[in-house]
Amino acid sequence: MSAPADRPLRPPPEETTSVLAPVGIEAPRLFALLDPEGGALVDDPFEAAGITPERLLAVHRSMLLLQALDDRMMKHQRQGRIGFYGAANGQEAVPVVTAEALEARDWIFPALREGASMLHRGFPLTTYLSQIFGNGGDVLKGRNMPSHMADRGVNQVSWGSVIGTQISQAVGAAWAARYRGDDVVVAAFMGDGATSSNDFHAGLNFAAVWKAPVVFVCQNNQWSISVPTTAQTGSETIAQKAVAYGMRGYRVDGNDALALHRVLRETATAARRGEGPALIECLTYRMGAHSSSDDPRVYRDDREVEAWARRNPVDRLSAFLRGSGHLDEAGEEAMKVEVAAEVAAAVAEAEALGPPPREALFEDVFEAPDWRLREQAAELALLPEE
Repeated sequence: MSAPADRPLRPPPEETTSVLAPVGIEAPRLFALLDPEGGALVDDPFEAAGITPERLLAVHRSMLLLQALDDRMMKHQRQGRIGFYGAANGQEAVPVVTAEALEARDWIFPALREGASMLHRGFPLTTYLSQIFGNGGDVLKGRNMPSHMADRGVNQVSWGSVIGTQISQAVGAAWAARYRGDDVVVAAFMGDGATSSNDFHAGLNFAAVWKAPVVFVCQNNQWSISVPTTAQTGSETIAQKAVAYGMRGYRVDGNDALALHRVLRETATAARRGEGPALIECLTYRMGAHSSSDDPRVYRDDREVEAWARRNPVDRLSAFLRGSGHLDEAGEEAMKVEVAAEVAAAVAEAEALGPPPREALFEDVFEAPDWRLREQAAELALLPEE
């Protein structure tokens, strides 16, 4: 399928830099530590990224797990076994590396494709899947849409479906942390489409004025459902918008796990020191559909997809780890087999769980149930189970 004549192809950018510096008014070059084939652009990429080989291998495993999970759940949706799913194909690096770069005490306010941050932080996969099925294993008790995972145990809230609302919420949480004197940073995720929302302006403006400890992470995957980035903004880059708000902005290769870790770690550390927020534009690409409800073939050219596929973050990190001697073909194959088995076992366990107990309907309404809830619960208890 060919793109409409008024929608030119947008291949991956070629001009990059391995020197990290905040953007100015002029369009910045893309910060990267790896070339498209996974080769190092600096002498010591681990030192430049601020990550050990052991932790980078853990990042790679989580990315492989996400890849296997997305493939399995999209098939489940097509089979009618779940109602909705938002895959992160082509964007595996950003959510995983963000979780790696932040401290455990920091909070994450996601958009659609950042649920895997929870998994990298140790959230149980079966419980994660239970939210998608909406069953009795779901910590949210089946009350939210699929792919809206959240849990206090890993400091991640649910995204709200309404585009951009999490931005202002994240800023409020960051400001509250600063007001209380908590040593906490908040990551606020968004897509390129969310930069057109009023919450983007309100959130970034407030955060910059009051130096809230928040890092805004924009996954610019080129498409806001069927609307291209060029229809979202007249700015040459999203990162440049940081200049107008009075905060630091960075444009980083979102398919380069090492470059992402460097930028995220530095901006989070600065925010924790009281130096205020930062905006990071992670240039990446959504390889699949916007969600299981979308068909990108009607608005996107396959040649564009193929160009970005050659720079996907999983294969790129794999090539680097192999080239640096920290992973071999047998080790990676064993890792893939292991994560596939983990996903299969978790899916089977989650699917076997029944619905949430009906008495859970009255939980979490008030801190302590009042007389009305107690009365309604008593009436429900008299009814037969279906």
